[in-house]
Amino acid sequence: MAKQRSKSDLPTKVCPVCERPFVWRKKWADCWDDVKYCSERCRRRRTQASS
Repeated sequence: MAKQRSKSDLPTKVCPVCERPFVWRKKWADCWDDVKYCSERCRRRRTQASS
């Protein structure tokens, strides 16, 4: 069995809408480079934040 990473070793990004850091998730393994927002709520509010 493979050794598991600790959560502090996972890559992080900062959400441009809420400006909070968020951590890599397994469901984003294939598209981590394309992920910009921490949640659906921030993704929907992206136009309000840029105005």
